[in-house]
Amino acid sequence: MAGKKQSKSRTETSSGRLSAKFAVITGGNRGIGLAIARSLVSEGCSVLITGRSNTALKQAKVELEAAARALKLRPEVIAKSCDVREAKSVAAAFAMVKKRWGRLDILVNNAGVSQPMSSVEKTSLELWNEVVETNLTGLFLCTHAALSLMPRGSIVINNLSVAAKQIFINFAAYNASKHGALGFTLTLREELIPRGIRVMALMPGPTDTAIWEQFWPGAPRNRMLTADSVAQTVLSAVLLPANANLSELILVPIKGAL
Repeated sequence: MAGKKQSKSRTETSSGRLSAKFAVITGGNRGIGLAIARSLVSEGCSVLITGRSNTALKQAKVELEAAARALKLRPEVIAKSCDVREAKSVAAAFAMVKKRWGRLDILVNNAGVSQPMSSVEKTSLELWNEVVETNLTGLFLCTHAALSLMPRGSIVINNLSVAAKQIFINFAAYNASKHGALGFTLTLREELIPRGIRVMALMPGPTDTAIWEQFWPGAPRNRMLTADSVAQTVLSAVLLPANANLSELILVPIKGAL
């Protein structure tokens, strides 16, 4: 009897508000993407996470599967290597969604890169293409592949950063990609209103993730948002009634500017 009681105590309860729902989170193998995947799984949502690093994908899958096993609902966790810059790679990921689940309820376009600090004059075409192809073209490719799978009541969340509305000197490629992504998101929102599919532009301020190692290793992370805070905001948006939408959401640290 004691053994049975111990087993039950290891099974966490969940409200299951997203049970029988299916989500794709690009760049879901680390940082904000992984935190979002965690929050969705905690509510019973099955998830497919993508990323370019197989090592990070495997680690994330192990973590998410452990969380899923602790729930009575046991949502499914799939990890799929995907380069959002490549149309064939994106098509393969969403073909898996179609074959496995037949539909998609939540798309979180989270995959993105920053850039080293560089003036426009010193920005190489290679750097420009890397940033724009990932942050803007990748957003288009994933959305384009997902829409035919999304029924009425679905939601698309594009993680854009506050750089979608602000300018940061020496980050021309990043600024341009995020401003373009906001324009894409607002257009998509209007186009999908008749189909009953919600679209949200998520614009978090400085968030404590590994991306800062690229250009500011000594950044004051204690003043930043946490990835879990961003994820909880996304979960709240997903759980809104079908006739309500947070179309644009800017999330900033309470401590203000860095």
